[in-house]
Amino acid sequence: MHQHIQKIQEASAPYRDQIINHKVYSVIENIEDLSVFMRYHIYAVWDFMSLLKALQNNLTCTSIPWFPVGDGETRQLINEIVAGEESDIDQDGNKKSHFELYLDAMEQCGADTKEIHTFLDALKAGKDFTTAFDTAHTPQEARDFVNFTFDTINSNKAYLQSAIFTFGREDLIPGMFHAIIEDMYRSLPESISIFKYYLERHIEVDGDHHSHLALQMTSNLCGTDEQQWAEAELATIESLKSRIRLWDGAYAELAKKKNLA
Repeated sequence: MHQHIQKIQEASAPYRDQIINHKVYSVIENIEDLSVFMRYHIYAVWDFMSLLKALQNNLTCTSIPWFPVGDGETRQLINEIVAGEESDIDQDGNKKSHFELYLDAMEQCGADTKEIHTFLDALKAGKDFTTAFDTAHTPQEARDFVNFTFDTINSNKAYLQSAIFTFGREDLIPGMFHAIIEDMYRSLPESISIFKYYLERHIEVDGDHHSHLALQMTSNLCGTDEQQWAEAELATIESLKSRIRLWDGAYAELAKKKNLA
């Protein structure tokens, strides 16, 4: 294993453990609880796609006239990941992005999708992020999460974008959560089959093949630059801290709902 990759994995391990063992999973007991969690999680699913497209914009030519950008291996890596994330297949074989698949899952289980649609509609109308958040009444933890991602996007540093994409997004949903979903599926398959498929697809595509591609992409971008590797490590840790705070927000809402706070 690349020594710098191993160093980042070791430095970020305590924060990954906090996410994997987060108390939010222990309070998700039914479809209504899951719906609350999904209202927070959808922001991470959406800005993951934005981060992905930022990498494609930086590492390939997406304008006309076309010119070769970067090296062919890195272009191939990001383009393959984009194809899988932006035009995967749903449980019926229809082509969909993972974001659209997640929205389908929310709608099937009765989760509120109005908030995320209001947020995106405001952005499409040219509103800034603060206005879009205010219009949608986005929870503060979700605002902070998205703002961190877009601060990294706006840095125009592809190696930082790649680092948080690689180390801050993959393999962060624990086996405990999958067990909860399996239990719900046995009781209410008609309400959770799409979300179950989403998680299984996430493991199959994102957690295996795409994670290897992303590791190689980060290695290619940082190369032998010690400063870039150090910055990548710091960005990775901050991205994981941001995810912990997002989960904290979901937990706080669920705890309030259950009178646990």
